[in-house]
Amino acid sequence: MSFKRELYRQGMVINVKEKKVLVVLTNQSTFGDDPEKTGLWLSEATEFIEEVQKHGYAVDYVSPKGGEVPLDPRSLEADNLSPNAKAMLESKDFSERALAHSMKPSEVDPSDYVAIYYSGGHGVVWDFPDNEELQRIAIEIYEADGFVTSVCHGVAGLLNIKDRSGNYLIEGRKITGFTQKEEELSGKSEKVPFGTEEEAVKRGADFKKGDPFTCFAVRDGRLITGQNPLSGKAVAEKLIEAIDEA
Repeated sequence: MSFKRELYRQGMVINVKEKKVLVVLTNQSTFGDDPEKTGLWLSEATEFIEEVQKHGYAVDYVSPKGGEVPLDPRSLEADNLSPNAKAMLESKDFSERALAHSMKPSEVDPSDYVAIYYSGGHGVVWDFPDNEELQRIAIEIYEADGFVTSVCHGVAGLLNIKDRSGNYLIEGRKITGFTQKEEELSGKSEKVPFGTEEEAVKRGADFKKGDPFTCFAVRDGRLITGQNPLSGKAVAEKLIEAIDEA
């Protein structure tokens, strides 16, 4: 079934093609008190965005504070800057709506979106986990039969989402994210306040992982997660497939 299939929710007919995906970006530019620069890992957003747009979905951008989204300078190095990421970085739409003027959570209507996607970069471990507004948006999308998705450190945004019964959304669910091994290999394990793998397991998640820095994504119902910066497109592909099955 194509994305043109109509979904039925709350007695209303909703055309999937008219629905949008909400991409969450970080505002955090440093490793806490450490002045080393971090921020959004560019390709983790752009690879996902390109794939969902290719299938007819519009994309909006939100961050915990709204406004400017910093870029991790390492994601702009030649080895990490894909042609897709470079082209999107140079586009007016992405540079304006995502990097310069991302929405505040208070400006988001969850009913506009079929999915929420938490992008990564080390900065998110500071400003994603405890943002209650983003948690509310995510659970409202999920409870309206939408999808909650993430890649790499973006899984930090899923850690504290709870359902109406007060249970962690990821409890007992198959998910993935940046692994402890990858954190060690990246040389940042001593600079982050927690490891995403460890915290997910503490909340009862069934944490899956592939080989370090290889594409790996997991779907468990309407939860779809990717392991590392190479997994954004795979998350998008699984999302499109899941929507088409609905």
